[in-house]
Amino acid sequence: MANPLYDTLFGRHAGQSTPFLQLLDGTCLTHDSFLAMASQIAHVFADNGLSPGDRVAVQVDKSPECLAIYAACAQAGLVFLPLNTAYTASEVQYFFADSGAALIICASRSQPLIQAMADELDAAVLTLDADGSGSLMDHARRRPTTLAPVKRSPSDLAALLYTSGTTGRSKGAMLSQENLLSNAQVLAAEWQFTNQDILLHALPIFHTHGLFVAANVTLIAGGSMVFMPKFDLDTMISWMPRATCLMGVPTFYTRLLQDARFNRDLTAHMRLFISGSAPLLAETHIQFEERTGHRILERYGMTETNMNTSNPYSGERRAGTVGFPLPGVELKITNPDTGAALPQGEIGQIEVRGTNVFQGYWQMPDKTAAELRADGFFITGDLGQIDSDGYLHIVGRNKDLIISGGYNIYPKEIELLLDDQPDVLESAVIGVPHADFGESVIGILVPKPGKTPDISAIKLSVSAALAGFKQPRKLIIVDELPRNAMGKVQKNILRDRFS
Repeated sequence: MANPLYDTLFGRHAGQSTPFLQLLDGTCLTHDSFLAMASQIAHVFADNGLSPGDRVAVQVDKSPECLAIYAACAQAGLVFLPLNTAYTASEVQYFFADSGAALIICASRSQPLIQAMADELDAAVLTLDADGSGSLMDHARRRPTTLAPVKRSPSDLAALLYTSGTTGRSKGAMLSQENLLSNAQVLAAEWQFTNQDILLHALPIFHTHGLFVAANVTLIAGGSMVFMPKFDLDTMISWMPRATCLMGVPTFYTRLLQDARFNRDLTAHMRLFISGSAPLLAETHIQFEERTGHRILERYGMTETNMNTSNPYSGERRAGTVGFPLPGVELKITNPDTGAALPQGEIGQIEVRGTNVFQGYWQMPDKTAAELRADGFFITGDLGQIDSDGYLHIVGRNKDLIISGGYNIYPKEIELLLDDQPDVLESAVIGVPHADFGESVIGILVPKPGKTPDISAIKLSVSAALAGFKQPRKLIIVDELPRNAMGKVQKNILRDRFS
């Protein structure tokens, strides 16, 4: 293929008037009309002097035009750099400068500030708003609707995604055409996606989950998406009888369960609910199955690797686990200190290898060498355990490991116990500095709506179930846990607050 990513995801749909993006106003963008839009945008890139390998930084609201920018980048051989719309000015300035972006696409409201940054970096600026207006589409609508894709190879860089940077300077994960394409092909097969599927898409598209999982899988299968700007409970419920699949974060499912309209009748047409980006509580699994008859499928992935594991489509979807390694993915549990493989059942760091694993960190050879081994195994930073049946359990992040008095304490073990306590909705366990032990265990509790957990009773229950060194020295009740855009609990914020 001349351009594997574009040809496989997008070019294959040329000339097809099949539905692709179903919008909330009742209109539908066909595959062919979407490709025409992407070609027009690719022409604008050429008009601005962009060459294959140049980076295009995009910080705009979710829209069909934004998704078409991704297709246009693949078509023109450019590197797509999506940025969270919540990033501050100082954060995006770092991303622009670090990536050496040749073009920045931003919302009109941000243009004055972004333009000043771009002038310093000698980058061009175009605007795009959620309704499709802005200078990008003003130029694009006057350009031709076809363009031959630029020749690219599987190893060529297709996307640059920056990690959250909670442990230091954000790192740009370099993802090749092969990284993205191989993962989409495996997921579409494993989850049995076809051109008959209609995916409810309420995720952001600046993140791996919404873009390289949800959109790529739908594209490779030839299905369609109900393209929602964001999660809205009423909208989700109104569209569900016409859809077949939902990819979401745990918050989607807890909110649906809070609505009495969400039941077996509403979900009768659905075939698959997938959850990721953050752990799903076992209680949510149980409630969901009791209410709908469906069992949520959890999987495990990250920015640097796309998806690594998945619970089976056909077979037991085991709550509290993320299933088995996907075809083509090797996974092992190793000793964090030595890198030696550990016996099955022991807790250690998760390492993965496969065509899904990224090429390294942008302009950070030392970081790349520290986390991507010479033999191709990537040190994920996650701690895990493989049970006797081969299911992978995520225990936590290596940086979240608590070491108290020389003992290793895994927060997940304590959180599972706290989550089961009466009137507790969810919990987070952190380590805070302690003069004698190095670190002390603190439990942060979120109560169920209208409830007040009995701290004394919880302490008594925990003391009977956990060794003394694991027991939280303090239990603190808060209204909610801080989370990032994909629903992951930000324990670094909790540590800063309660240290």
